[in-house]
Amino acid sequence: MPDLNRVAKRMYNIHPNAMHLTVGEEIDGTFTLESAEFFQTEFQAEGRRDGDDAVYRFATTEDNDAVVVGQQRPGENGWRMVGEVDSVERADA
Repeated sequence: MPDLNRVAKRMYNIHPNAMHLTVGEEIDGTFTLESAEFFQTEFQAEGRRDGDDAVYRFATTEDNDAVVVGQQRPGENGWRMVGEVDSVERADA
């Protein structure tokens, strides 16, 4: 069985506690995941960033090399890709 994505595994292990995520060059903040689960090696999660009304979705890529992030702002239909998770740390660390 292939290994789990390192970033996804870290996010899953921190959940439901708050975590500090860096997503590309644009997004850096404290997130709380409302749900997080693995389907064999595929990771999916949904959560929010402190001080932001948008909902964020996280999923591993097909090749399991990255965790990509989608964003949906209130009143928008559909999701907008905003990047990949570059780093994840416990918010209380």
